[in-house]
Amino acid sequence: MTAMDTTSDTTTIAATVDAYLAAYGEPDPDVRAVRIQAAWAEDGRLIDPPAAGEGHAGIGGLADALQGQFPGHRFRRSTAVDVHHGHVRFGWQLVGPDGAVVLEGMDVGTLRADGRLAQIVGFFGGLQPLAGGDS
Repeated sequence: MTAMDTTSDTTTIAATVDAYLAAYGEPDPDVRAVRIQAAWAEDGRLIDPPAAGEGHAGIGGLADALQGQFPGHRFRRSTAVDVHHGHVRFGWQLVGPDGAVVLEGMDVGTLRADGRLAQIVGFFGGLQPLAGGDS
């Protein structure tokens, strides 16, 4: 058994994820708005550790803030996309203009029936091991 739905078109879902990441790192606000509309449901929610945005305008606002803090940076997917029962997860990297990875993390989300993103919850960094050998 794989982590993917047999009923899901994972190629299309991966393209949606890649469109979301490209939109989030897109410096041109007009191009970014078109990409956000294509990847996200109208009432989509993006929740990251420092902030949250709802709807196309709210998600675009988060991208504006990111562009102000990290001009010239872009996102790229760093793992395959796992999909099951309308949920998705994948790893990503924020890459500087020089190609250096500035930040990496993982997103977990839900999909609408039309394949667009309903919600993404982002996590920065990798998972932390148990302290003191807890199991």
